[in-house]
Amino acid sequence: MKSFGKGILFTTVIAFILVLSGCGTQSQKKSVTIVGSTALQPLVEKAAADYQVKHNGVDITVQGGGSGTGLSQVQQGAVDIGNSDVYAEQQDGIDAKKLVDNRVAVVGMAPVVNKDVPIKNISMLNLQKIFTGKITNWKEVGGPNQKIVVINRAQGSGIRKSFERVVLKGKTALNAQEQDSNGTVQKIVQATPGAISYLSFSYFNNQIKHLSIDNVQPTAKNVVNDNWKIWSYEHMYTKQNPSKAAKDFIKYMTSETVQNNLVSDLGYISIHSMKVELTPDDKVIPIKGAE
Repeated sequence: MKSFGKGILFTTVIAFILVLSGCGTQSQKKSVTIVGSTALQPLVEKAAADYQVKHNGVDITVQGGGSGTGLSQVQQGAVDIGNSDVYAEQQDGIDAKKLVDNRVAVVGMAPVVNKDVPIKNISMLNLQKIFTGKITNWKEVGGPNQKIVVINRAQGSGIRKSFERVVLKGKTALNAQEQDSNGTVQKIVQATPGAISYLSFSYFNNQIKHLSIDNVQPTAKNVVNDNWKIWSYEHMYTKQNPSKAAKDFIKYMTSETVQNNLVSDLGYISIHSMKVELTPDDKVIPIKGAE
């Protein structure tokens, strides 16, 4: 009986040690939470999936919500990384001095229409008139007698800020349906006759049609030298002293592995390809030494 009792005690102790060991393993796993820009979301999601295969001690959660949400959440310390299509200096309520900017890619944006709209090119002036409500029918720009249905992005969207910076140039946008994400806009334009909106290049598909502007095509080649004007950086902001796990993942995002392959595969432009730079005060200046 005594021997039997000792066996039970030994088994119990071993089981307890194993439980504690398992708990310790779990507690050592690092987590990184990333929120913000839906334009950047596909790239970060794919990079995170690849990264976790080789770094199984890290859990990375990626969510959308828009640039405004990303910036406010990282400023509050609610997330590790806030993704944004605009500089923190350009977002109301954000103290850029308390954040660290990491530019990980460039995103081009273009007007998109329902594929049944027989328009392939539009002037910048007419595009402005559509989004300010001065042009309301496709016949006014060489199309059929059909109402133009404008789908805008929500206030706080970095893509909207970038689009309006170039296209509206300070003019007020008309009141129109607003959507929070690139993915939702893509689906609505696809399903709505006469619809027009704008999307990042990474959301182009054969169910919608992107337009050229003043006969310039929305391509990466035209973005790098600013021939295509509607583009912005993709930023991953952190607090001044981010976790090592967050810093390591951002380092991976700027590595050759991501910049030379994944970035272009998913429709983005490498930060190393740019021949011009966009400053926080919206000036485009040449990059010295860029060919």
